[in-house]
Amino acid sequence: MNALARRMRQTECEGLETTLADAAVVCDPSGVLYAPSERLLIVSDLHLEKGAAFARRGSFLPPYDTAATLALLGSALARYDARRVICLGDSFHDRHGAAFMPATYRETLARLMAGREWIWITGNHDPEPPARIGGETLAQIAVGPWLFRHEPSRDYRSGEVAGHLHPVARVAGAGRSTRGACFASDGNRMILPSFGVTTGGLNVLDRAFHGLFDLRFAKAYVIGLARIYPIGFRALCHG
Repeated sequence: MNALARRMRQTECEGLETTLADAAVVCDPSGVLYAPSERLLIVSDLHLEKGAAFARRGSFLPPYDTAATLALLGSALARYDARRVICLGDSFHDRHGAAFMPATYRETLARLMAGREWIWITGNHDPEPPARIGGETLAQIAVGPWLFRHEPSRDYRSGEVAGHLHPVARVAGAGRSTRGACFASDGNRMILPSFGVTTGGLNVLDRAFHGLFDLRFAKAYVIGLARIYPIGFRALCHG
């Protein structure tokens, strides 16, 4: 099963409810986070127009990434009654992505944004507001008990929700192992998986995650084909 087919199948699974900073949230198998009390949907690292960005540099990826990512985002929005959407940075793969986005993708994105408050958090790939897209662009925003930003901070703050690191987890058992994208959280902070269909991932046991979570409570909410599996960091494997 290729990566895109796997992603499409995962959207058929049920979300998993957990708590973050003592408030209910839903980890959705598509890779978005939903906060019912705020009717808020959060998505990270869309990396729209990644294929086009590579092409401008003379490297070629399959050209379906933006269409597929927007289709998956549309499915997630259809599942939840979100009145507000926060995109946690790296929504476009580079600072030219929004300006050069083909009209058909721009129209699709406009339909997804219609009737909703839409907030773009700046990322390291897209530090400026997306050109001619609409919505509000911020460095970070606090909503309810949460603070939304692109990169997780080293200064601990309960309720921080970030992206950037593209967390994945590896689980071993019965002589084999499997690796999947995950939500990483200790109940006070959460890092969302990368949503873009052509983005890679970084194992949550990598040194980049060290010190971000209380390991007594840290879990990887691993997105499987049938459901989301909450697994403690201490039961995970490197690699």
